Amino acid sequence: MLKRPEFLRLAASGNKLHTAHFIIVWDATDGASLRLGITVSRKVGNAVVRNSIKRKVRENFRLHKENFFSADFNLIAKKGAEKLDFIAVWRELYSALLQIKTRIKC
Repeated sequence: MLKRPEFLRLAASGNKLHTAHFIIVWDATDGASLRLGITVSRKVGNAVVRNSIKRKVRENFRLHKENFFSADFNLIAKKGAEKLDFIAVWRELYSALLQIKTRIKC
C-alpha cells in the first residue's frame, strides 16, 4: 500500500491489535490480494532507524508470506521497535498473526 486514501480506509476498518512494539491494523479482502503498509513516525527515531525498522518488517513479510492471510495490513511501529533484531520482529509478528486468526474465526 502506498497511497494515503488506502491507509485511511484501512484505519477506518477498526480492526487493530496492539503488541509490545507494533500496532497492526488489518482489513480482510475478498480476493487473493495481500498488501502491506508500514508506518514509522519520527517519534521512533531518525531516518536511519526508521528505514531499518521498515527493512526488517518488509523482509519478514517477504520471507513468511504463507503465514499471512488475504488482507491489507498496516504495521505501525511504536517506540522501542528500533531495539528489535530481525528474529525478534518475526516472533512478535507471528504471535500477532495467530491472535488475529483466532479473532477472525470467532
